[in-house]
Amino acid sequence: MFKWLLDNSLTNRLLVIIASVVLMAYGAFTLSRTPVDVFPDLNKPTVTIMTEAGGMAAEEVEQLITFPLETSMNGLPSVESVRSTSSAGLSFLYVAFDWSTDIFRARQLVSERLSSMEEGIAEGVVPRMGPISSIMGEIMQIAIPVDPSKISAMAVREYADWVLRPRLLSVPGVAQVIPIGGEVRQFQVQPNTTRMAELGITHDQLEGALKGYSSNTSGGFLELNGREYLIRNLGRTSRLDDLKNLALTSKGGQPILMRQIAEVTFAAALKRGDAGYEGKPAVILGIQKQPTADTIALTKSIEEALVGLKASLPAGMEAPRVTFRQASFIEASITTLQGKLIGASIFVAVILFFFLGTLRPTVIALTAIPVSIFITALVFKYFGLSINTMTLGGLAIAIGGLVDDA
Repeated sequence: MFKWLLDNSLTNRLLVIIASVVLMAYGAFTLSRTPVDVFPDLNKPTVTIMTEAGGMAAEEVEQLITFPLETSMNGLPSVESVRSTSSAGLSFLYVAFDWSTDIFRARQLVSERLSSMEEGIAEGVVPRMGPISSIMGEIMQIAIPVDPSKISAMAVREYADWVLRPRLLSVPGVAQVIPIGGEVRQFQVQPNTTRMAELGITHDQLEGALKGYSSNTSGGFLELNGREYLIRNLGRTSRLDDLKNLALTSKGGQPILMRQIAEVTFAAALKRGDAGYEGKPAVILGIQKQPTADTIALTKSIEEALVGLKASLPAGMEAPRVTFRQASFIEASITTLQGKLIGASIFVAVILFFFLGTLRPTVIALTAIPVSIFITALVFKYFGLSINTMTLGGLAIAIGGLVDDA
């Protein structure tokens, strides 16, 4: 077989050269569009289940939420391991599937099992699946410093939650954006129990009024002169005065308003953790990518989105600053390995010329290097692999073998 291949290649030299040039050109084109990363995707298809249960201790979370979920997920097909973490008010479950399992198929199985066991866990608790991400998923961290003399931490957090985060989530390839730090704005109602007792207001009445506050409802439709008119009750609002003037009940024909029995203000929610940047308070956003996304291309898209948002920053707010950029490590490692690859090629060429003594056999042997590398790019594309430190390191090591074969 090898003799037949060698004889036919020598007989059809022009055809072999043309085929090699075409494959090299297509390989170079493919190589320029191959995803680049630090490491290959090393984690098994894993589905994360997050459950929030406010007010529960870690023991209750373990008994009422985590254990039933673990028991249920262990029965899914292709599941290899189930790990969990239970803390005060939070439960995390990591369901790892076999390597051959498609991640979307795994998430469908988990979703079906979650919907079938709603009655098997504590009442009012809703488990949710986390986004599709990976071990190397966090590609950027962005900090927005807070200068209390110019802008409040609450305003910065609102900008991060309602402007910056939705804009970044709209970038293709971003799996999740997690903000931490700052102050989350809340309506806070602090009842005056003395006034409530004087006016005959109970805590149940107060709680019922707050549950129904700020919601739009429908009153059906009215048919008039052959037309249908939609009836709506527009109650959704974010104004503090509207909550203060919320009617709880009536007494003697006069409404009793919220401001008469409670102090209503905007205030920050209770913090569990904080963030800072260069010794100042800050809001930090961690950006996670989807496993199939190209880290460098996605980073450039995120940076373009940040540049576009600079023109519309609120007064007193500093521009977002990148504190962690995984693409920088990738570019540095790839550049280093590229230098080693070029250096190894030159060194091999010198050694070949020194021992062979003439230029022609040296050039013939060295043609194996670019041909093999560019055709390897086609193999990467076929198997869905990326360019990373491991694949480039393997190519650098294989240069000697390539020349020996040639």
